[in-house]
Amino acid sequence: MKKKFLWRIASVVSAAVLSIIFFLPSTQVSSSLPEWLRKYGLTLGLDLQGGVHLVYEVDTDKTIEITVERMAAGLNNTFAEKKLEAKAEKQGSDVVISPDSEQSKKIVAELFPTLTLESRSEGRAFYRINSSEVGRIKNFAVDQALETIRNRVDQFGVAEPVIHRQAANEIVIQLPGVKDTRRAIDLVGKTALLEFKILDDEAPLAAQLPGSVSAGKEESILQQFASQIPPEDEILFGRIRNPETKVETDMKAVYLVKKQTLITGDFLTEARVNIDQRYNEPYVGISFDATGAKLFEQVTANNVKKRLAIILDQNIYSAPVIQEKITGGDASITGSFTMDEAKDLAIVLRSGSLPAPLKMLQNVTVGPSLGKDSIDAGIKAGIIGALLVIGFMIFYYKMSGLIADFALVLNILCLVGALSAFRATLTLPGIAGIILAIGMAVDSNVLMFERMRDELRLGKTPRAAIDSGYDKAFWTIFDSHVTTLITAVVLFQFGTGPVKGFAVTLGWGVLINLFTALIGTKTVFDLITSKREIKRLSI
Repeated sequence: MKKKFLWRIASVVSAAVLSIIFFLPSTQVSSSLPEWLRKYGLTLGLDLQGGVHLVYEVDTDKTIEITVERMAAGLNNTFAEKKLEAKAEKQGSDVVISPDSEQSKKIVAELFPTLTLESRSEGRAFYRINSSEVGRIKNFAVDQALETIRNRVDQFGVAEPVIHRQAANEIVIQLPGVKDTRRAIDLVGKTALLEFKILDDEAPLAAQLPGSVSAGKEESILQQFASQIPPEDEILFGRIRNPETKVETDMKAVYLVKKQTLITGDFLTEARVNIDQRYNEPYVGISFDATGAKLFEQVTANNVKKRLAIILDQNIYSAPVIQEKITGGDASITGSFTMDEAKDLAIVLRSGSLPAPLKMLQNVTVGPSLGKDSIDAGIKAGIIGALLVIGFMIFYYKMSGLIADFALVLNILCLVGALSAFRATLTLPGIAGIILAIGMAVDSNVLMFERMRDELRLGKTPRAAIDSGYDKAFWTIFDSHVTTLITAVVLFQFGTGPVKGFAVTLGWGVLINLFTALIGTKTVFDLITSKREIKRLSI
């Protein structure tokens, strides 16, 4: 019996000490703590420390268009290999093959079995992706976009971001603590389609194009020279920076570029930030895989003395002259970047391109002042609730109520310690969960105290009444806590964002309440009754 009693004391003291240790990184003394301990502590959610809340819609229809384009390109390559006089082209969501033949039909069935023949007209065959494959492609596009965004945010260094899917094609992103909203939006929403194309400086139109144009006037340039653009070319634009301040100007450089993409970012294996020793400027170094390195070598060998445009999302970042064949599969992207811009570009290239464009549906910036107000209001509500509960327990249950209040304080301490140890994110609903836990912390004691009162009325000694009260109330307390814990688990599993924050604090509060009520208060009662035989219990 004595060993069991000592074990309970040790467990209560250990729980209190560990809770304080894990909570210390959340206080002002965090800088003086050991390195291994600093990674613990409470992380404040978006609603408490401010940040960015974004909702994007994935343009899944664009994914289907891209898929159709790739199918048409794949068919054309196969037709050329087999020396078949046929051509595949994209028309809306259809792949149109002309002239139609049994041989082309066989090739379509072999390469793309998900294409179904819709109709034939004037020697042309119209194929369309079947509905089940359309659904699979759209669903996969959203999942891929979700994973790509998660990779980018992880490398961006946001603590405890919330990224999840909403509805069929929406993605919710919460970035606590982010103050540079524009940079975060650019990083998340950048499609990151990297392409290498050759500038067509030899075409007559290249000499007629202005070297630069004011930002916002790009469309007028396209309309002005639309009739003169060669079929195999297109006009693209690139940003212009002040060479001294590195600040982007309101002018755009104008380029005439061949439409054919010679190599894409699909072959990238690495993207990193380097410093140009000559100009002390950051640039992005990239490396290709074996296939990409071979393609890049061929591209540079066949286009010596020509300018190679490095294009990201239809914007030209740089267009260096190819001086000689480049082997080894390494290249660089320059453009008078700032260090943050170079880092962000490397991040999006490493994490891959999005499968489809994103459309922003919601952009909410939560200021830190609003978060501070929420924290202050939550702390105020918690203190008021705790004081009311403490006062009521002492008034109604006398000395036993004071013991229940000890369990309440231990409960809050252990709850904060557990959240810190598991690096949970504390949100405003999470504070509501803690306040609810304060109320629940005394429920179990009320049940036990009423049981103890009944036993005292039957004439039992205080020691016997205490033991009997705990024994008879145990299963009632246990059952009620298990049902609440099941609710918390369901909320955590199927809830999102704030609901999860509430579920976390509720779940931990229930578990810790079982410990503080059944072990914490019992330990105090045992300490009191073990010293001397008491005649009357203050309850």
